[in-house]
Amino acid sequence: MNEFAAIQSMLKPGNTIAVIGLSDNSSKPSNYVPAYMQQHGFRILPVNPAVTAVLGEKAYASLAEVVAADFKPDVVNVFRLPKFIPAIVDDMITLGLTRLWIQQGIIDLESAARAESAGIQVVMDRCIMMEHRHST
Repeated sequence: MNEFAAIQSMLKPGNTIAVIGLSDNSSKPSNYVPAYMQQHGFRILPVNPAVTAVLGEKAYASLAEVVAADFKPDVVNVFRLPKFIPAIVDDMITLGLTRLWIQQGIIDLESAARAESAGIQVVMDRCIMMEHRHST
């Protein structure tokens, strides 16, 4: 699947997005980008062990905890440093999650290739909010 098609599939209205690294600080992109997506009809599931709730949603410590709570997010959106991407890809493979969006400025080509070889659609180094704005 080409990147344009992957972006379109991830930006389907009503998709649930697990946001790894979602911050409770509204001045950070890791807060206002998911807030924008939430305002446009996406369900946001915060994944951050340092907070209990963000954007009116219970926060989860890990992707495994999200799935254990009977949620299977349509998209995993990552706001973490590149060094954390390999473990996130491992978790996604283990949990059967199939769409990974790595935010603008975050690049890990090796992990992206490994994810794609495991059947995971990957969008990397793009802002999900900006892509949504361009698509509507």
